[in-house]
Amino acid sequence: MAYTTAEARQELLEALAEAIEDIGAALGALGAAYEQLDERTADRLEEELFGPVQVAYGRAKAAHAAFAGRAGLASGPFEAAAPGIPSTGAKGFIDNAVAAVAAADGALSALQDSMLPAEVGDAELRAALANVRELLGGVRQRARELERTLGR
Repeated sequence: MAYTTAEARQELLEALAEAIEDIGAALGALGAAYEQLDERTADRLEEELFGPVQVAYGRAKAAHAAFAGRAGLASGPFEAAAPGIPSTGAKGFIDNAVAAVAAADGALSALQDSMLPAEVGDAELRAALANVRELLGGVRQRARELERTLGR
């Protein structure tokens, strides 16, 4: 059976949607962590973690919608994941966010490595994927640095 461009585009959209859901889960977890921190640490979390992840989420969703529009496909809504129960604690929520960001980055990396974006001939999407990965790139390190100061 022949693999069509339409199937490739749909596969690409689905893979990107999975990464977007992971980024959304990271946002939810970071929001829950924010609520449990003192004001100074919460502001630092917002600036160093939440902000870049939020920008990555917005850019990924915009890239998904734009590519779907160019390809004549639907771009559905993305549901926010529940971050978990408060007893997870700020560190647990940050760890969950880091894991979700890692999953999203892994999915985006696999998508780029698959050459699917090149096969469907969409330079804008390729650039957007690289940009989103760049935004997510430093999250783990910044999270670890933040976690070292928790409880001090």
